[in-house]
Amino acid sequence: MRRLILVLAALTAVLVTAPPAHARAGFWAVTELDPLPATLRPDVSYTVGYWVLQHGTHPYDDNGALGPTGLLLTGEDGTTLSFGGTPLPDPAHYATTITVPAGRWRVQGVQGKFAPYEVGTLTVPGTLKPAPPQYAMQAGSEITDYWGQVKPPGFPWKAATVIPARAPFATPSGSASEQKAGQATAQAAGQAGLAPPSSQAAAMRASGATAASAGDSSPWRQPYALIVVALAAVAGTLLVQRAVRAARTTGRREPYDPPEREAREGEEVIGLG
Repeated sequence: MRRLILVLAALTAVLVTAPPAHARAGFWAVTELDPLPATLRPDVSYTVGYWVLQHGTHPYDDNGALGPTGLLLTGEDGTTLSFGGTPLPDPAHYATTITVPAGRWRVQGVQGKFAPYEVGTLTVPGTLKPAPPQYAMQAGSEITDYWGQVKPPGFPWKAATVIPARAPFATPSGSASEQKAGQATAQAAGQAGLAPPSSQAAAMRASGATAASAGDSSPWRQPYALIVVALAAVAGTLLVQRAVRAARTTGRREPYDPPEREAREGEEVIGLG
């Protein structure tokens, strides 16, 4: 039993301190904002462009299966504001319209099936203070350019070599109306930072609420279930092995009782009892 406890404790320490399996496999993304105005005013609508980049360097290519994206703002008093994104023609590029009251707000990027990303702290009136990068970008690497003239603000990041994409990257999934809405949003962002009609903004916020709930059910919680399953499997294996050894020991300690010899014809078996 003591050996069993030690093995389980060691296994628990290894699993808890290890990063999630999909994180080790590169299952993460980064939300990068387009440049914001120098000062954001309270209760004023602004159109914000942002990019959702897998590994921090390229679009997520899975036939539009990324899921809802957007921006999630959390105030110091716990108030949350959700703003759903609209796909733009550029791969991995989205836009949303925000209207934020005065105060300090934690800004997170909602990234579909990926975990939410810490963008930074927004002060209104004021501007955004970016959060430190959650994933270190290796300098001198090779980066593939999936875009045309419009690229993510940090491109090519710290890459030493930039190569063009081997094939045209798929445009964002969605209906033609969504594509047109994205183009209109991009034009508005480039002109004066005005919001779309209030009805569209309300629809974006509703989709943002869905994105926030999707972020709560992200796959980052799965490793804890794997820990429980692994511990149960190890414990069961050790208990079975211990039961087998106990059975063998008991069998070896049983007294030997030779079988009685049957009497042959013409013989007389004399019992010693």
